[in-house]
Amino acid sequence: MAKSFTGVDEVVAAVGATLGESDWLEITQEQVNQFADATGDHQWIHVDVERAAAGPYGGTIAHGYLTLSLIARFGDELFSVSGVTAKLNYGVNKVRFPTPVPVGSRVRAGASIANTAETPAGVQVSLNWVIELEGSTKPACVAETVVLLVR
Repeated sequence: MAKSFTGVDEVVAAVGATLGESDWLEITQEQVNQFADATGDHQWIHVDVERAAAGPYGGTIAHGYLTLSLIARFGDELFSVSGVTAKLNYGVNKVRFPTPVPVGSRVRAGASIANTAETPAGVQVSLNWVIELEGSTKPACVAETVVLLVR
């Protein structure tokens, strides 16, 4: 269940808080193919099922940026903020992909509020994300993203 904040001030007061974990999401070949079409990244390790089966991971893997892009989906699962005009993606300060995500595997995300900063445009909220790969000791992705909350 998503953590609901009533206004920007509640988010600012929650710095350091953990937002919980999302539901598990299976990564399908169809998702990977659609991402490849959207980005033009048709590298064989992602889209050529036969060739990838003989490759280093024994099958196709999700694009790292596909894994990162799931933060938008997971963010909606983990938190909402009412009383704002907009909640906008402002950027990514740091991102790493410690382990690949095989097609057919499941991922989920956990997040915490790292810090906030008041700006003329609104409040920038930095979030620390860990996208877990089910059954792996290493995360699929770790990232620090920034969301702009416009009052």
